[in-house]
Amino acid sequence: MKVLLLGSGAREHALAWKLSQSPRLTKLLVGPGNPGTARVGTNVPLQADSPEAVVALARKEQVDLVVVGPEAPLVAGVADAVIAAGIPCFGPVAGAALIEGSKAFAKEIMDEAGVPTAGFRVFTDVAEAEAYAVSQGRIVVKADGLAAGKGVIVAQDTQAAREAVRAVGAMGVAGQRMVLEELLEGEEVSVIALCDGERYVLLPPAQDHKRVGEGDTGPNTGGMGAYAPAPFLSPAQLAEVGEQVIAPTLATLRRRGIPFRGALYAGLMLTRSGPKVLEFNARFGDPETQVLMMQLAEDVLPLLDACARGRLESRPLAVHPGASVGVVLAAHGYPEAPRRGDRIEGVDAVPTDCPVFVAGVEDKGGGWLTAGGRVLTVCARGADLAEARAQAYTAVARLRFEGMHFRRDIGAKGLRAPAVTP
Repeated sequence: MKVLLLGSGAREHALAWKLSQSPRLTKLLVGPGNPGTARVGTNVPLQADSPEAVVALARKEQVDLVVVGPEAPLVAGVADAVIAAGIPCFGPVAGAALIEGSKAFAKEIMDEAGVPTAGFRVFTDVAEAEAYAVSQGRIVVKADGLAAGKGVIVAQDTQAAREAVRAVGAMGVAGQRMVLEELLEGEEVSVIALCDGERYVLLPPAQDHKRVGEGDTGPNTGGMGAYAPAPFLSPAQLAEVGEQVIAPTLATLRRRGIPFRGALYAGLMLTRSGPKVLEFNARFGDPETQVLMMQLAEDVLPLLDACARGRLESRPLAVHPGASVGVVLAAHGYPEAPRRGDRIEGVDAVPTDCPVFVAGVEDKGGGWLTAGGRVLTVCARGADLAEARAQAYTAVARLRFEGMHFRRDIGAKGLRAPAVTP
C-alpha cells in the first residue's frame, strides 16, 4: 500500500515510524512532514488543511490510503474531499470532526448519547458568561472552537473564574462561544478508540501531563509528556468505557448521518461516581500517540485501513507488556513565547531503542534548530513503568539546546497508583 500521512508534529512522526514498520507498506508520503518523518518516509510539500491540495496530491501519487494526523484538516473537510475522490481516509468527515471543533456540539452529542459528562451551560455573551462564572466560583471555562490545546482554563475561585472568561473571550473566533462546566475532580485518563463508523478497538489508556511545570503547576500546554498504560483503569473498566462512552457516541453520530471513521479520543475524568468525559478529540492525541505507538505490538496499517473502509474487526489489540513513557522537550519561553533558532545537539547519541519524535524542528543544512514550542518527544519502553521512565530520562540527558526545559515527573502518578483489579 502507498500511504499519505498528513501533519508535521511529533504525533505524525510517531505514526510514520510505526507505519514504516509495516510489511504491507510500499511507500509512505508525509505532507508536509518534518526532519524526523524524512528519516522514515518521504516528505512532500503540502498545505495539509487544503482539501483541494490533498486530493490533488493523493491522485497524482495514486495513494491507497490517506491518514489525517491533526484536527485542522478534519474540521476543514479534508476527509470529505478525499472520500468523495474515491480514496479511503482514516479521519472523520467534517460533520463528525465537529465533536472536537465545537465543545458545544460535543456536549449535544453526549447528551443525546447518554454519555456521562460534566454539567454545563453555553454562552455567546461574555458579560453573561462572566456573571455565571462568578456565581459558581470553581468552574471550567472552554473556548467552543479549536484553540491548539490552550482553550481550556480551570478556575478555582471567583476572581480566577472572571479572568478565565475574559481570557477565553479574547481568543477570537474560537472564543466567540464558550462552554462553562462544573469542575470535576479525579485522575485524568485518555482513551483512544480506532473506529470504522460502527465498530471500534481500544488502545491502552494513557495519561497526558498538560501543565508546563512539575506537580501540574503553571499554564496549560499542548502536553508535556505521557505514558501508557495508565494504571487507573483495569481491562474490565476500559471495556466499560468502550461500552458506555465510545459505542453510544458512534451510534449517535451514525444516526445523524455522519459516521465517525478515525481515532476518537475521549478525555476522561475518573470521578468517584465513575468515568466522565471532559472532551472528545477527533484524532490521535499528542503526546499520547508517541507512547501508544510504542506499546502497540501489531501492524498499525491494516487497522487504519480497515477503519477507513468500514471493515474493522472488534477485538482486543496486541500490546507489548510493560509500559512506555514519552518526555516532551520544550523550547525556551514555551508555552507563552517560545524561542526559535536554538541548535539541537545529541539526537544521534540517543540509543535506537529510545525513539526521539520530532515536532518543532527545522533542518538547516544538516543541523537541527528549534522551530516551535514542543521540540522533541523522547520515548522509551520498559518492563514496567519505573524502567521505562529511567530509560527515557537517561535518553533525555543526551540531548541539549539552549533554554531546553521538560518535566521530570512524567509517569510519577502512575508509580504511586494503587493496583487496579483485573
